[in-house]
Formats: sequence, C-alpha cells, structure tokens
Amino acid sequence: MTMTNSQPLSRLSPQNLEIVRALRFGRADSKASLAVATGLSPSTVTSRVQDLLTLGHIVETGDGESRGGRRPRRLAIRAEAGAVGCFDLGIDRSSVGLVDFSGALLAHAEIPLDVAAGPAPVFDTLWAALGDLAAGHSERAIPPVRALSLGVPGPVAADGNRIVSPSRMPGWNGIDAAAMLGGVAGLPVVVNNDANLMAVGEYAAGDRAEGNLVFVKAGSGIGSGIICRGELFVGADGVAGDISHVSVPDAPPVACSCGRRGCLDALASGNALVKELQEAGEDVPDVESMIRRARDADAAATRLLRGAGTMTGGVLSTIINFFNPDRLVLGGVLSQSEVFVNAVRATLYAECLPMATERLTIALPRHPQTSGLLGGGAVVLDRIFGPGL
Repeated sequence: MTMTNSQPLSRLSPQNLEIVRALRFGRADSKASLAVATGLSPSTVTSRVQDLLTLGHIVETGDGESRGGRRPRRLAIRAEAGAVGCFDLGIDRSSVGLVDFSGALLAHAEIPLDVAAGPAPVFDTLWAALGDLAAGHSERAIPPVRALSLGVPGPVAADGNRIVSPSRMPGWNGIDAAAMLGGVAGLPVVVNNDANLMAVGEYAAGDRAEGNLVFVKAGSGIGSGIICRGELFVGADGVAGDISHVSVPDAPPVACSCGRRGCLDALASGNALVKELQEAGEDVPDVESMIRRARDADAAATRLLRGAGTMTGGVLSTIINFFNPDRLVLGGVLSQSEVFVNAVRATLYAECLPMATERLTIALPRHPQTSGLLGGGAVVLDRIFGPGL
C-alpha cells in the first residue's frame, strides 16, 4: 500500500463540489438526475461532469435504466482514487481501518493497545498496525492513503485537534493529536471524539431520512454524539453530547475523575460497574464477563446493569425531550446487555413526553464494531470533497 502520496488530488472548485456532494450522498447517479438534484441546467451539468471525469474524481459505472430514450450513463465517486486510514482509539483496545473514497470500509482489525502508554508510542503502534492491515489485505489493491482520522475517548476542542481533559487518558490532556500523528505519518489528520464519529457512521449507514439522531456509546465510559439536520453537532467548544459528567439525581455521591460526585460516568459506565462488583469480592475482570453473568441470571450483575440503564435513560430523557430526535442508537459494549437496553428504553418511555417518543426509533447500531471507522472516513471525506484539508 502507498502510505504517502506525492501527487494529491486536484482541488475541487466550488462549482464542482455541488456535483460531487449529490453523487456522494446518493441524491443522483446520472447527468439527468444531477440536473434535478442541483437545479443546474443540463449543459452545465455535462460540462462539470466532464471536468470531474478528466480530473479523476468520478467515473462512469455502466448504463442506467431507460425512461423512453437512450440509457443514461451511471456516475459514481472513483473509489480507487484514494483511501482514508481510520483509527478508533479505546482505553485498552483500538480499531484500525481503511475506507476508500466511496465511503466503503475495505479492511479493519482490532488490536490490543494501552492508551495509558502515552501519545507517542500509541501513535507509532497505530501507524504500524495500519501498514500491517494494508499489507495483509489481498481482496483488491488498496488505494493510496490520502489522510487519517483519529477517534479518541475524550473531548476534542472545536477549534482544532486538541484533546481536552480526557477522563481515562493520562498524559493526553492538551496535546495536539493531529500534529503528533501527522508527524509520524506525514499525512493530514482529523481528530474527533469517538462517540461523535460513531454517530456519523450510524447516520451515513442509514437512509439519511432520519436527520436528527443521538448515538450513545455506553462502554468503559459513557458518551454521546449528535446529528442535527444531517450534520454532526459539536457545540461552541466541541463538547456537545458529552453526557459523562451529567449529575444523576438522587444518586450516591460517588467521586468522579472530574472532581465532582454523582456523575453518570462514575455510576453507570462499564468500568464503574465492574469496579463495584470487584469491591464486593466478585471475580469479574471486564464488562463482557459481567454481561455474561447477567445472562446466566446472576443477581448482582443483573441489578447493576438494570440500575445503569435506568440512570442512563434518566439522563437521556432530558435530551430526548429537548432535542426530539428521530432515532436514538445505543452502542458500546453495554448495549450487548438486554437488561441494560430494556432499562434505558423503559425509563425513556416513562419519563419522556409522549410526543417526544411517539415516532422515536430506539435501536442498536447497524455496524456495532465499525461505526467509528466508517464515521471517521466520512468526516475526512467531507473535508477532502469540501473546502479543503
């Protein structure tokens, strides 16, 4: 695989961006449908399509269906024009993937990785793992990697790629992760919160009709990402959707890493539940073990998972009432527990306004293992086929 590229893609003009967006998001697949989707005249569409074909941004993929005349030529983004290397960084495990320019995930793998080792060794390991992934991919040639996406389990400042006060990432506070990883790889890097990227991945994998979406990552920690009118919403400072440190009403005053007490993350996250079982003398090494115990009708594990779902549902009920999304997606390892998911669902229906839940879809992720990688690829491609990267 080509890990660097000496001949980057020609920049798209603002005029051609409109054509590319319509093709990328499935609004059109021929010159005729492009004219309808963009409102441009057929002659203008023909001229801009020819420019994009010449530059190598799009390709003809065959004949479409005839509607009484000559069959139209189908158009699509040229997938082999490049790839995005995607990293979904976890506390002790991370995922790496390659997404081509059509948005398809070509390959992915999970690797053990201790985030507490610090940024420099982690970035070296991730970059090496991406190279190994590409080298081991034999189904088809991997396009040249043009840019990288990094998802991290902590807040990322809205004004750039700086990680801010992550709860479980010692040594990472304030670092410019894009500059550090970019220095290793020699490529542009886009950094975002992992739950944000999962929200984008979930939205991109759907029919895009549900333009208002909340994705909850309930794993070792708890966070969420928000899609508003089809766009990722991060707020003024990049922390929109960070429900980790929302106080749980009437909850025990358990100390949180943020310095306060009674935060959702400190009470209902996977790490918090495992810690509580361990302090009770139970031999439970991880969240997966606790979920298996609950499936075997272990009373303590079931009680904790149900309580965590109730607390999470209580926090989410305010969000559902306020934001009124089309879809709520429960992801992360805790979503593998029916006890947890059912408690969230029951609490939402009990505490939300009927109008807020009347058309609300509560679902599990379409791609539970790879939504963060797909979302990372989509965010970077938005930059590549956008104002610039």
